[in-house]
Amino acid sequence: MNLIAAMIGLILLEYFAFVMMVGAFRGKSGIQAPAMTGDPKLERMIRVQMNTLEQIVVVIPSLWLFGTYISETYAAGLGAVFVIARILYCRGYLIDPGKRAIGFALGMLATTILLIGGLYGAVVASF
Repeated sequence: MNLIAAMIGLILLEYFAFVMMVGAFRGKSGIQAPAMTGDPKLERMIRVQMNTLEQIVVVIPSLWLFGTYISETYAAGLGAVFVIARILYCRGYLIDPGKRAIGFALGMLATTILLIGGLYGAVVASF
């Protein structure tokens, strides 16, 4: 499970980077917490950070399930796809909110495969 642990660490590191980016955008815009609006770039970065948090709730347990019951190597690969997808999502969203779709879809695809595959593996292992 070392690959899974490393991938979870990478996902959390990416999330931490997004949190730090929100702080940097706050500094540039002069908008102090708890305010969440007033600068479109700050608002978009906050959405990147929050959407990533929402995705982490599903992807980390799914990564563990898939790695436990199907394949640790494939789980880590799909985790890497998720990390890359979040980067694409962030870059696209910051350029133009309409350009976030590819990153979002790719991340959801990886998460869906991890979840369904992991659940399938757990059910099969039960019999």
